[in-house]
Amino acid sequence: MNLKPLDDRIVIKQSEAEEKTAGGIILPDSAKEKPLIGKVVAVGPGKLLDDGKRAKMSVKKKDEVIYGKYVGSDIEIDREKYVILRESDVLGIVEK
Repeated sequence: MNLKPLDDRIVIKQSEAEEKTAGGIILPDSAKEKPLIGKVVAVGPGKLLDDGKRAKMSVKKKDEVIYGKYVGSDIEIDREKYVILRESDVLGIVEK
């Protein structure tokens, strides 16, 4: 994938949706919810500040992050699902 996000945007590869519930019920594609967690695959250079400098990004490539349900733009490249969103739409970084 050759996609370079601009400014404070990041590209996230979505995690796979759950195939079945905790009780063991297999979910059809129409019932699966959009995952809210994913891995950062590309990061922009940072937001351009009023003084012409760039703000430092808090997330970096390969971070696993949690983001809001109704944020970003969903795209598909080579049959892989990605989300492009602003850094401020990230709710947190998953630390292991």
